[in-house]
Amino acid sequence: MEPMGQSESREGELAKLPPGQRLQRGWPVTHYGPVPKFKPDRWEFRVFGATADGEKHCWTHGEFSALPYSTVMADLHCVTKFSMLDAEWGGVSVLEIMKLAPPAPDVTHVMVWAEYGFSSNLRLSDFMAETTIFATHKDGELLTAEHGFPVRLVVPHLYAWKGPKWVRGVEYMTADRRGFWEERGYHNIGDPWTEQRYSYQEEPGDGPEL
Repeated sequence: MEPMGQSESREGELAKLPPGQRLQRGWPVTHYGPVPKFKPDRWEFRVFGATADGEKHCWTHGEFSALPYSTVMADLHCVTKFSMLDAEWGGVSVLEIMKLAPPAPDVTHVMVWAEYGFSSNLRLSDFMAETTIFATHKDGELLTAEHGFPVRLVVPHLYAWKGPKWVRGVEYMTADRRGFWEERGYHNIGDPWTEQRYSYQEEPGDGPEL
């Protein structure tokens, strides 16, 4: 039998798990394709598409690293059914990027672009949630290459595939379109609390119009 304090702690952790998820103590490495080699002299972060001023905004790695540093305490829920709780994510807030490169008034969605042309689409409301962050650190340590160094997007309230590793930019969009995994059968929204795992579960309005 577990001591009462440990038992209550575990019950509290389990209560934070979305349906169908299991508690994960470590951080498994999950991704599609090879780990890209980071080349700081060639790396840039771009915001483009339907920007408010019609221009593309770019930051070198040094410039991006100099942006205000924020932290959020948040969970990570993988569609493969593991959840990692109470991690500290550090990096650049999405709201900071949006302040520097605001979207046009008619923007409704974004496409987050990563290395090798990988992409993930998000509703603007999900993208600009206060806990969404372009993470460079976890628990005070730089991300490893396998976990997305130099930048990965963390969207704590959605399944983790909505937060790509090795992010290189954001495209503001005035209409939705599916990203890499969404085109391959994953749910267009990806809410873990309602188990929006696969596209066959989509309701009218969940995905782009055909």
